[in-house]
Amino acid sequence: MAVRLGFLSTYTPTQCGIATFCEALATQLAADGAEVGVVRLVDEPQLELPPVVMEWVTARPSDAAGVAAVLDTYDVAVVQHEYGIFGGADGTDVLDVVSRLDVPVLTVLHTVLTTPTPNQHRVLARLLEYSDAVVTMTTTARDRLVTGWGVDPARVTVIPHGAQDNRPAPVTVAVAVAVAVAVAEARADAPPDRRPTVLTWGLLSPGKGIEWALVALAELRKRIDLPLYRVVGQTHPRVREAEGESYRNRLLELTTDLGLTDCVSFDGRYLSGPELRDVVRDADVILLPYDSLEQVTSGVLTEAVAAGKPVISTSFPHAVELLSGGAGVLVPQRDPCALASALEHVLATPGVADGMAAVSRGLAASLLWPAVADRYLDLASALQSARVTTVA
Repeated sequence: MAVRLGFLSTYTPTQCGIATFCEALATQLAADGAEVGVVRLVDEPQLELPPVVMEWVTARPSDAAGVAAVLDTYDVAVVQHEYGIFGGADGTDVLDVVSRLDVPVLTVLHTVLTTPTPNQHRVLARLLEYSDAVVTMTTTARDRLVTGWGVDPARVTVIPHGAQDNRPAPVTVAVAVAVAVAVAEARADAPPDRRPTVLTWGLLSPGKGIEWALVALAELRKRIDLPLYRVVGQTHPRVREAEGESYRNRLLELTTDLGLTDCVSFDGRYLSGPELRDVVRDADVILLPYDSLEQVTSGVLTEAVAAGKPVISTSFPHAVELLSGGAGVLVPQRDPCALASALEHVLATPGVADGMAAVSRGLAASLLWPAVADRYLDLASALQSARVTTVA
């Protein structure tokens, strides 16, 4: 009998990375034959549509017992953890749920901090105590758990983030020749100012480092013809609630001040999956100029590599792990000169972008959702079997 999985997570149409992650994973698991239900974390009640079976309004901690009762109807409870998605100080309300569960708890960690506050450490430590298994998406995050929280390494499984298959379709030799001829003809007919496209996408918020990318372009202009730089994505809903569009407006002003309006495009839409994948496919280089030194999980980075794109990124932990084998170039945080040099290297040095893209394509298969979901199913099934054996 297929394993039955009850998720506790944000979920679409909530616009956040964990909601998107949970939808993609749950959809693939269901396609693989698992029964999936989601207890969705929300700020306000919304329409419940399958696979959502219950909503937990984060301002109502008293509903924790009811949430636990629903999750206990499944074989395994899968808790997506990020401090900010649960109610209470540093998301402490999640503990009121997991402490009541009788079924095995599989906790997926989207953040593991190197220097948590005392309460952040307490919340995660307690959550780990209640968890039968823990998933991190990078080895860095796993190592942080082992050294910072004293978790037994055997309890932690590293499973990549997961991505949709956005690779170019394979072609026959005849088609490849025809395409090459068509591309050559198109390039011959193209206007002389045709330029490559560099893309940054995702929910916009301070810390994305877009300002450093803009300053880098101003420096790059002294060296080579500038690419088109596209910044795609709406402002993060919580940022917009707190400060409106002030960050985006500062970026627009900086773009004007640096004289980059002819080569920088801001698209403030929240794109659907197919639309976004089209945008990624059309890009020549993906640029991730993030400020963070802590980020151990990046869905954007995973999607970029899975699409076979060369990546230029600051050296946050997930990027160091995924790109060090040649799929990208790593630069220091908040260093526009280093960003400019990396862009010049990838855009102007023959063969560099193609070589990076080839490495990315080699990594793609292990990052696609079918492979990732298989590993979750194996882990959940093992937890279910262990619980049955223990009870027997």
